[in-house]
Amino acid sequence: MTLQQLRYVIQAADSRSMNEAAKALYISQPSLSGAIKELEKEIGIELFKRSSHGTVLTPEGEEFLGYARQVTDQYQLLENRYIYRTRGKKKFSVSMQHYSFAVKAFVELVKQFGMDEYEFAVYETRTYDVLMDVKNFKSELGILYRNDFNAKVLNKLLKDNNLEFHDLFSCGTYVYLWKDHPLADQAEITMEELKEYPCLSFDQGSNNSFFLAEEVLSTYEYKRIIKANDRATMLNLMVGLNGYTLCSGIICEELNGSDYRAVPLHAEENMMIGYVSRKGMSISALGQQYLEEIRKYREFVL
Repeated sequence: MTLQQLRYVIQAADSRSMNEAAKALYISQPSLSGAIKELEKEIGIELFKRSSHGTVLTPEGEEFLGYARQVTDQYQLLENRYIYRTRGKKKFSVSMQHYSFAVKAFVELVKQFGMDEYEFAVYETRTYDVLMDVKNFKSELGILYRNDFNAKVLNKLLKDNNLEFHDLFSCGTYVYLWKDHPLADQAEITMEELKEYPCLSFDQGSNNSFFLAEEVLSTYEYKRIIKANDRATMLNLMVGLNGYTLCSGIICEELNGSDYRAVPLHAEENMMIGYVSRKGMSISALGQQYLEEIRKYREFVL
């Protein structure tokens, strides 16, 4: 296996076409295909499926690509530092379910370290994608929740993908809604009282399992439910339709504004907020500091 072969795989994956990848690499298409087939034979797995629609990574290829990117990135850092005598930027990225407090912790991290020497990335995404981002080295850490309901399925996914879940803090379940919602000023809200209002849920795409839902009580028979795919849309639906969602109760007014409320739900439903990392991998200095920023929200649990 050579560094050149890894670069060929990365370019083919990015181009989704052997012809286009060959053009970008300034080599012939047969040479590129031959090099990748030789690599596939050496490692004993098929990296790509070739069809009339282009070149698509196999599941094994997706995993291999994550490692290949890490190796080539590290080589680039070594080359910049010791061959070209330049200092490449250190990188930190994190993936998360749609938590404003996790974004705020990221903001504080960037403020502390600055962007002159560091390159940052943050991804608010679906539950399954949080896991795959960490597995495939797109992100160093993933932020999500685990509870009694989803633990069995989540633990299996973690084990199958060589990942670990680490507890950060426990919190109850709250109803998140607009400040002028008819139920916003109550001390507590029941599911019966919410029956006539639309429940807002984050869409999980093709991995739309009850066990991967971002909200607790995912198997509850809601009379009215609307799927959305980003936090801004959720907030707009809360105002426009008196919608609500179920959340951890940790409100970040600096990012979402002061027009929303978190009211305790009358239900014995708790969730453990935690982080996912690759098994056996040490956390970087930036990762450790990010987790410290997240842990500060323990005192804000309502």
